[in-house]
Amino acid sequence: MLELLINKQENLKTIMLVENGILVEKHEEHENQRRLEGNIYLGKVTNVLKGMESAFIDIGEERRSLIKIQDVLPKVNIAKQSIEKETIEKILKEGDKILIQIKKDGTASKGAKVSTHINLSGRFIVLMPDTDIITVSQKIENENTRQKLVEIAKKNLPENTGAILRTSSENASEDEIKNDIEELYKTWGEIKKKATNSKTVPQLLYDNKALIRRTVIDILDRGLEKIIVNDKEIYEDIITVLENMKNIKIELREEDLFNIYSLNNQIEKMENRKIWLSCGGFITIDRTEALTAIDVNTGKYTGKKDLEKTIFKVNQEATIEIAKQLRLRDIGGIIVIDYIDMHKEENKEEIEKLLKDELKKDRAKTQLAGFTKLNLFEMTRKNMCNNDYYEE
Repeated sequence: MLELLINKQENLKTIMLVENGILVEKHEEHENQRRLEGNIYLGKVTNVLKGMESAFIDIGEERRSLIKIQDVLPKVNIAKQSIEKETIEKILKEGDKILIQIKKDGTASKGAKVSTHINLSGRFIVLMPDTDIITVSQKIENENTRQKLVEIAKKNLPENTGAILRTSSENASEDEIKNDIEELYKTWGEIKKKATNSKTVPQLLYDNKALIRRTVIDILDRGLEKIIVNDKEIYEDIITVLENMKNIKIELREEDLFNIYSLNNQIEKMENRKIWLSCGGFITIDRTEALTAIDVNTGKYTGKKDLEKTIFKVNQEATIEIAKQLRLRDIGGIIVIDYIDMHKEENKEEIEKLLKDELKKDRAKTQLAGFTKLNLFEMTRKNMCNNDYYEE
C-alpha cells in the first residue's frame, strides 16, 4: 500500500512517502524557506546586466530574481548562434513588465532563477505555451508508445502549444491526455487574462504549491491509495490539487503523523553512515561538497565456495540498497560507487542493469556513466528539492 503523509509542526512541513509501512521518500519545507518553484508572476525589470547578458526581475519577494538571455528568447531561437546575435539590452529595458515562471528557488544569498518559458504540469503532460516542441519522457523506452503519444499530443494540442509527455502518460488513454491538455490550457488562459488586466506589478498570478503539487501528481499513477495530513489548510490545498484528477482517500488527522509506522525510528536510521545488508555485507555513505562516495564491503559475509559468486551476491544486495538510499536521502550530484572488484564483465553488466532497473522507482532524474578504468561506478542524480519542476 502506497501512502503519502504530510505532517506540519510549527514552521516545518514534512512530506513522507510510505510503502507498506516502510519510508521510501522524505522531504522537508521550512516556512522561512518557502518553495516558489513553478509559481508564475508578472514581474518588473529593475536592472539590465549588459556584461552578464542577464537582468534582475522584481517579483515581490525579498530578493530579486535573475533571468538570462536564453530564458527570454523563444525556445526555438536558443541555438548558440541565435544567442550570440542578440543582446539582453535589445530585449529588456528597466521598468518593463515581464511574465515569468520560477525554475529554481533562490538561496540565502541568491534570488530565484526565472524564465519566460512557461510550463504547466498536469497528471499526464507538461503544457508548454508559445512553442511547438513535443517531447516524451526518457523513462518511456518503447518506441511505438513514444510515437503514439506524440501523435496524440499533435492531434489535441492547440496551435503554438507544445508539451512534454510524462512517464504517467504511458498507459493513459487519448481522452485522459486530451482532458489534461484542456484543463491546463484553460489555466494558461486564466493566467494570461490576469496578466493583461493587472494594475499591480509585481504580482503573483499562479501559485504552484510546488512541493505538495509535484509530489502528489508525480506519485498519483504509481499506486497511491491514501493521503494523510494533520493540517486543515494543507488538506484543503490537496483537495484543490486533486480536483478533476483521481479519487484517492484523503484523511485529516489532527495528530503527530511521525507516530505512524514508527517513522521517527526509520528517520533516525537514515542518518547512519553504515547500512548493513541482509547477507552480512554493508555499505557506507559519505557525502562531501563535491560528490557522494558509496563503498561496498563484504563485512561478515564470506560465502561458501566461489569468491566471484560471493562478491557478486554482496554487490547485488548493495545495488538494491544503494538505489533505495539515494531516493530516501535525496542524494544529488555526482555519485561514485566503489563496488567490490568483479573480474567477469557479465557480472558488471548485470550489476549496472540491476541498478538501472531499481532507479526506475526513483522520481528524480539519474544518469549512469558506468564503470571507469579504476573500477569505480559513476552516476549523477538530481535532487528532488532542486529538480526542475517541469522536467520528468
